[in-house]
Amino acid sequence: MPSKETSSLSSLFSSFTNGSFTYLYDIFSSCFPRTSTSVTAAVNKPQPHANQAKWMADLKDKRISFLSGLFGAFKEEIHTDAQLKPGDNGPCIQAHRVLLATRSEIFKNMLYSDGFKVPPCDTITLPELNSEELESLLEFLYSGSLPLEKLEKHVYQLFIAAEKYEIPYLQEFCQCYMLNSLNASSVLDVLETSEVCSNKGLKEIALNFICRNTEAVVFSDKYEALAAKNPQLCMKITREFFMNARNEKISRVRILGFQKKIGLQEKSCKEFQVKAGEGKMGNCQELEQCKH
Repeated sequence: MPSKETSSLSSLFSSFTNGSFTYLYDIFSSCFPRTSTSVTAAVNKPQPHANQAKWMADLKDKRISFLSGLFGAFKEEIHTDAQLKPGDNGPCIQAHRVLLATRSEIFKNMLYSDGFKVPPCDTITLPELNSEELESLLEFLYSGSLPLEKLEKHVYQLFIAAEKYEIPYLQEFCQCYMLNSLNASSVLDVLETSEVCSNKGLKEIALNFICRNTEAVVFSDKYEALAAKNPQLCMKITREFFMNARNEKISRVRILGFQKKIGLQEKSCKEFQVKAGEGKMGNCQELEQCKH
């Protein structure tokens, strides 16, 4: 009759043969150096982050959809606790204080007073925006983007609002659109906007564009309208044009055409002698010949 020790050993051996041995082998083998074959297999095995870029790209649209839930809460006025009033006396628009405060340091300061929260549903008035512009501003703050038709319609006012309320991303967003769509029809609007915001970089780009496309800009209805409401800005355009004429040796005929457009053709020829390089570009006799 087998002893208890013999029975115990038989039971242990039986468990090994039933698969437990394989499990124990895997555990203990991990403590010993791997063979070259096993190392090669481990290296060739797909790494955890190998497809990271791919799955992040695949989730991009889902991420946008996920974040757009905030915009849905805005549209449905879910748990809103602030309201913004446009400058055209339109109805107030409900919003969320926490989002306004995180998007703009100016809004954050408006919603806090001496370290204490202003009472819920306090009204913030944005006098420079009408109802449509204010709604577009809020749509951008909630979603980080705007449909092209809204951007095209409100880009200048949104840029001014972004500068006033310190929303850098919206500033960059609007500026990219303005520069990428810059043409003879829009450049005066861009110039006016840069003047309002004291944006020297944008202003310089707009003036340089006007100087390179003077005829198309100056001989337009928009320029005449600008001259009527903002003669100081037109004077800056005139000065910039003549500075470029001197530095780049623009043709005398082009200068005379510009003089005529801005109403200076009656002045004496001597007043419009333009220096080009080391010499003078034109004298009274040459200018008279160009007129004819």
